[in-house]
Amino acid sequence: MPRDSYTHAMLGVYELKRTEMLRDLFIWAYQRSAARYAAVRQSLGEPDPFRLRHRTALRDIVSEVIRERMNKRQASAHIAAWSQTHMDPEDREQFRAVAESELLGLHEGNFARYRVRPSEFDAWHEMWNQ
Repeated sequence: MPRDSYTHAMLGVYELKRTEMLRDLFIWAYQRSAARYAAVRQSLGEPDPFRLRHRTALRDIVSEVIRERMNKRQASAHIAAWSQTHMDPEDREQFRAVAESELLGLHEGNFARYRVRPSEFDAWHEMWNQ
């Protein structure tokens, strides 16, 4: 919200005991925020039902790969073996692909969702990129 508009609206309340300007400014800001939210929500699309259904398993397997400092080959073998014993047969291949995709997309801005410390991520990232 423009600083000048806010300042004038607050002065109107405190000096003139008039709330109309502050009310109008609040309504304008609320409508603008709602429009932005709608645009962002639309750009994100619908959540992936497979990822939602397996979010805990994905988080656990990715964090395990990071904490164990697995390289790409080790991670792929580990995910495949884990999927064989923990996933329904019809979900195994997709789970493997999604988990590997998550690992490939990890960076300093998103690793915290897997509940690993920065030092764990840094050590893993160094091994992963060798």
